[in-house]
Amino acid sequence: MASVNKVILVGNCGRDPEIRYLPSGQAVANVSVATSSRRKDRTSGEMVEDTQWHRVTFYDRLAEIAGEYVKKGRPIYVEGRLKYGKYTDQSGVEKNTVDIIATELQLLGGREGMGGPGEEGGGGGGGYSRPPAAPRAAAPAAAPRQPAARPAPASSGFEDMDDDIPF
Repeated sequence: MASVNKVILVGNCGRDPEIRYLPSGQAVANVSVATSSRRKDRTSGEMVEDTQWHRVTFYDRLAEIAGEYVKKGRPIYVEGRLKYGKYTDQSGVEKNTVDIIATELQLLGGREGMGGPGEEGGGGGGGYSRPPAAPRAAAPAAAPRQPAARPAPASSGFEDMDDDIPF
């Protein structure tokens, strides 16, 4: 029977990535990702925000990409797998760790700080923002109905081109 170990996170980076190279030359980048959820407190009735911090590790080319483009506060999408570990701290106490070993990375939000055209207006990226709805014009109530004039077909600019394609 097959098993699945898969994690999907959409959250904000808590710090800039730390990049290091193993003796083999393999790049490794570590970053903290914060995810938040909101719920209503049963006793007080107030909205409470719960933030969880996740340690994410990138390897090889993905580590180099993360090091170049991921910045503190930037929203990202990460896919990966869970990896559990243990270590002993300086006082001799054994601690458990949970890391996410990333297999995919997608930058979300605008292109701020990247020198792109979205710098001034922010904008959305990664397909997670919806464009604002177009305003509707109010129809005059007492205007008599006339048949609508048919618009001329839009010109594609290719009418004068030959049909012969050289490839």
